[in-house]
Amino acid sequence: MPSSCPELAAATAGVAARSKPWRLPVAVGFPLLATVLFAFFFAAAAPSPLFVVFQHAWGFSSSMLTVAFAIYAIALLISLLVAGSLSDHVGRRPVVLGALVLQAVAMGLFLLAHDIGGLIVARVVQGVATGVASGALSAAVVEAAPASRKRLGALITSVSPLAGLAAGALLTGMAIRFTGYPVALVFGVLAVVFALGAAVVLWMPETVTQRAGALASLVPRISIPQQARAEFVRGLPVFIVVWAMGGLYLSLAPSLMLHVFGIDSGVVNGLTVAVLSGVGAVAPTLLGRFAAPRPTIIGMASITVGVGLLLASLHTRSVALFFVGTAVVGMGFGGAFSALVQTLAPLARSHERGELFAAIFVVSYLAFSLPAMLAGFLVAPLGLLATAEGYAAVLLLIAAFGTWSQWAALRRPTRSLPVSE
Repeated sequence: MPSSCPELAAATAGVAARSKPWRLPVAVGFPLLATVLFAFFFAAAAPSPLFVVFQHAWGFSSSMLTVAFAIYAIALLISLLVAGSLSDHVGRRPVVLGALVLQAVAMGLFLLAHDIGGLIVARVVQGVATGVASGALSAAVVEAAPASRKRLGALITSVSPLAGLAAGALLTGMAIRFTGYPVALVFGVLAVVFALGAAVVLWMPETVTQRAGALASLVPRISIPQQARAEFVRGLPVFIVVWAMGGLYLSLAPSLMLHVFGIDSGVVNGLTVAVLSGVGAVAPTLLGRFAAPRPTIIGMASITVGVGLLLASLHTRSVALFFVGTAVVGMGFGGAFSALVQTLAPLARSHERGELFAAIFVVSYLAFSLPAMLAGFLVAPLGLLATAEGYAAVLLLIAAFGTWSQWAALRRPTRSLPVSE
């Protein structure tokens, strides 16, 4: 009888092994999750060069154009407030899976839209999907990174949005210029990509242990770990300037190209966002050699200079100066944001990281949507050029203050140390 015990134990272990679902290796999951994060932001920028096309076809006003743009960020913000920390309780994988399915539905709604109402509905669903995914997916990328390369995970989390925005705007602009069916091509391909992404995520390993409190986590709230609060508050001007500038470009830059610079080109419209976000995506690598908070200081100073160049370009109607200013702003756009995320991420424990990223995205998307929507409503009474100049002037002041604030922190070092897991 005793001799049967080892056999019984072995049989039990075999059954348990067979009942446990197969998962992709963590080493494979890391790049796949990073790719999914990139795809979400690619899709976020894809409609931007098409807004002018939709406006010409459907005849809606500039204020409605910015509503169609900003409603995405507002829907994203609401979903973040509700579900931003859900993945800390139920796991990253089910939350990301649900967001991917919803995002595929949103791409289908873009394909079916025939007026501004349909476009707004598609943007709302897209915003909800991205909001649900943002905190969970950002945290999952950091956690799936190899143990010796957690900093790489934080870097990818901060760079992927910018790289995705650049690629989405540029490739959509090229589709407008070189194909006869840009809407069907762009959103049809994206619908397939997100459907495939959902299928792949089914086999992803979970990166966090489930814990109680999922229902309670759905109560809207913003939570920043105590040890990260000083850095977060000091970084508010960075979040505001970076994402308010992104909102200006994604909503009104194509209109500026047409009505201020006299250029009607899908490729150029895509380039306005691609230059800003593309330079932003490589900036963290260029500034990564400096110790914190120097990359943030350099980034904010770059934004200050770049916005000054943009104001000069609008005054002189120089499109070349506009793109030079855009590149300089882009250096700060990516460098400052990435440096700040990499500073904040290690300050949160694993069960706090989802809420921390949710708080980052809440502030970022408020800055991304509300100023752009306000600008859209000011276009009619003030004019497009005056509105853009006023918008840029306000951001110039905030960027200058943010540069000074980060510099003052460097002179009085009281920075928090990373916490242990």
